[in-house]
Amino acid sequence: MKSAVETLNPTRVKLTVEVPFDELKPSMDAAYKSIASQVTVPGFRKGKVPPRIIDQRFGRGVVIEEAVNSALPGFYTQAVQESEIRPLGQPEVDVTSVPDPATGGDLAFTAEVDVRPEFELPALDAVEVTVDDVKVADEQVEERLQTLRERFGSLVTVERPAAEGDFLSIDIAATIGDEEIDSVKGVSYRVGSGEMLQGMDDVLPGLSAGETTTFDSPLAGGERAGEDAHVTVTVQSVKERELPEADDEFAQMASEFDTLEELRASLSEQAGQEARYQQGIQARERLLEKLLEAVEIPVPEGIIKAEVKQHLEQEGKAEDDPHGEEVEVEARKAFKAQLLLDAIAEKEEVQVGQQELIEYLLASAQQYRMDPNEFIKAVDEAGQVPSMVAEVGRRKALAQVLERAQVKDESGNEINLAELFPASAEEAGDEAALEGEVVEDEVAEEQGEKKKSDDPTALPTL
Repeated sequence: MKSAVETLNPTRVKLTVEVPFDELKPSMDAAYKSIASQVTVPGFRKGKVPPRIIDQRFGRGVVIEEAVNSALPGFYTQAVQESEIRPLGQPEVDVTSVPDPATGGDLAFTAEVDVRPEFELPALDAVEVTVDDVKVADEQVEERLQTLRERFGSLVTVERPAAEGDFLSIDIAATIGDEEIDSVKGVSYRVGSGEMLQGMDDVLPGLSAGETTTFDSPLAGGERAGEDAHVTVTVQSVKERELPEADDEFAQMASEFDTLEELRASLSEQAGQEARYQQGIQARERLLEKLLEAVEIPVPEGIIKAEVKQHLEQEGKAEDDPHGEEVEVEARKAFKAQLLLDAIAEKEEVQVGQQELIEYLLASAQQYRMDPNEFIKAVDEAGQVPSMVAEVGRRKALAQVLERAQVKDESGNEINLAELFPASAEEAGDEAALEGEVVEDEVAEEQGEKKKSDDPTALPTL
C-alpha cells in the first residue's frame, strides 16, 4: 500500500491511498465467505457456495464492493499510522478507483480529515500569576450566620397567604386537552425555588391554604416534555421557617463555642479559608488564560461549526440564531485549551493511573447525580473512557505547571498553593470551612437544594 499526505491547512490534511489488488485479496476471500453465508443457491449448502458460482449468479462486482467496504477502515488506519498524522474526528472518504471485476487493478481512495495542529508551547516554568487579595466582609459573616440559623430553624404553620421563601404542601395536576398527564398530592415546595414548573412561582404568592389556581406551563419531563399543559395547583398548608435568635445560647447549641462573638470569629475564619480556596481556583484559571495568550493555536473550523450546530439544535434554535456567535467563541476557547493541555501532558509525560480515573468518574457521577456504577457503565458503553482519561491527563498537566508557577496576590504576597487545597475540610478546622456549606434541614433536603462545589481542577470542555 502507498499513501501520501497533502496539507490543506494547518488543521486539515488529505490522504491519498493506493492499495494493490493483492493486498485486497484477504478481504475478497472474506467477502466470498460472507456472501456465501447469506445467499441460497440450489445444490449447495448455505455457506458452502463456491466463489465461481457467486461470480456467475451475483457478479464479481458485488464481491469487490463488499471487500472494499470492509477493508477501507483498516487501510485508512494503516495510512494514518504510516503518515504519523493525529486525526481529530471522522474522515471524509472518497473512493476514486476500485478493481475491475474482470481485470483487477488497484483500489484508490482519498480521505480528508481534521488533524491536531503543530504549535510551539510557551514557557512552562515559573509562570507568574496574580490573584485577588483575600477579603472578608461583614456581610459574608452575616450570610454564614444566617445559613446556620436556618439549619436550626423550624417550620411553623401560618394562617396567611403564601410569600416568597415559604414552604407549601400542594396538590398539583397537569392536563393536555382532556387527558390528565400527571398528578401528585401533598408535595412540598418552597416558593421562589424555581424547581418545578415554569410560572409556578408567579402564581403561588398570595394563595392561602385551601385555595386553588391554574396556569399554563411547558412540561419539564416525561414522554411529553416541552409540551404546554394546563396546570392546577391547590395549596394544602403554608409554613414559614422560624429562626432562633442569634445570641450566646444559639452559639452554644449550634457550635462548640460559648459566645456569639466566638462563633462570629469562627465564621469569619471560614470565610477567609473559602476566599483562599478561591484564590487557588483563580490561579488555575488565570494560568490557563496566560498560557493561551502566549501561543497561537489554529483550530479546525469544521469541528467548531459542528459544535455550534449541535449546541443550537439542542436548544431548539435555528443555525443563524445570534446565540451561535457566543457559542462559537466559547467553543474555540475550550478547544484551544484542550489542544494546549494535551500538548503539555505529552511534553510532561503525564500518566493517568487507574485510581485517578476511578476518582474522576465517581466525582462526575456525583455531579450528574447518578449512581456511580450506572454512570461508569454508560460511559463505557458510549466509548467515552478514552476521552475521560484524556480529561484527567489535562487536569494533571495543568496542575504540574501550576505547581511551578509563581503565584502572588495583588498586594505582592506569595501564595502557597499546597496550603489552599487541604486533603479534607476537617483538616481546615471545620467540616464546613472549605466551601462554606452548611447541611440544610430535612425540609430543604426534600426540596433538592444543593450547592455545587467549585472544582479547582475543572477545565472548559466542548
